Amino acid sequence: MSALLVLKFGGELLEDPARLATVVGAVAAMTAQGTPVAIVHGGGKEIDAALKVAGIPKQQVEGLRITDDRTLDVVVSVLAGTINTRFVGALTTAGVKAVGLTGADAACGLVDPAPPHRMVDGTQVDLQRVGIPADDADPAVVSLLADRGFVPVIACIGLGRDGRLYNVNADTFAGHLAARLGARRLTIAGTTAGVLDEAGVTVPMLDPAGIDALIASGTATAGMIAKLRSCEQALAAGVHDVVIVDGLDGRALESAARSDAPARATRLVPATVKA
Repeated sequence: MSALLVLKFGGELLEDPARLATVVGAVAAMTAQGTPVAIVHGGGKEIDAALKVAGIPKQQVEGLRITDDRTLDVVVSVLAGTINTRFVGALTTAGVKAVGLTGADAACGLVDPAPPHRMVDGTQVDLQRVGIPADDADPAVVSLLADRGFVPVIACIGLGRDGRLYNVNADTFAGHLAARLGARRLTIAGTTAGVLDEAGVTVPMLDPAGIDALIASGTATAGMIAKLRSCEQALAAGVHDVVIVDGLDGRALESAARSDAPARATRLVPATVKA
């Protein structure tokens, strides 16, 4: 297991200047302490806004974006252009040696076309230009940059074997990258304090059985289903643990860089690990 920490930031943390400043401050603190970091980011809300301006209908199923060719053009423009450049610029200004990438760079995000998505009710939906990380994706460029003190900042755009670009769920991208790099931890930051139960209270620890129970009960819905399944896949692929944390809390983000999980966060663990 390497010392690398993989961080995934939801786009909702990167569009507002105050939220972005919190994220940047936390990453700067981590790197100042010598923590090697690689970052994956999404950008759902800004993509939605750009689609609206372009007159393209938003299509989603259980938190996954159905991506036709026109939608993909917008996704690439927003993720790889607007958000990635803004984020890298803010990190660089804060003294972080950030480098912007997409999955197309050195095939670090090589993907295969996603199979039809099976919904909870059994219905199958074609996600179109959506990719799933390939087992032979080569994350060497990410490892090389992190080893030399740089912070790779990766927009979740995948590269197909035919040279076409694909939209990739950011949680799935981050989980696969963490597994391929043997990261010591995957931290997923959004705008809630971990995974919440039916009473709105943070669940401190979840294993695969607990994930299934949350989904079956209807407590976890839409985007959270996709997030939890991505975490489950990361654990199955060898990531030691996954922490879902409130990205609005800078101290919680910094705590996630250490071995302890921050308060009011959810730690997801393999079935063999007991609370």
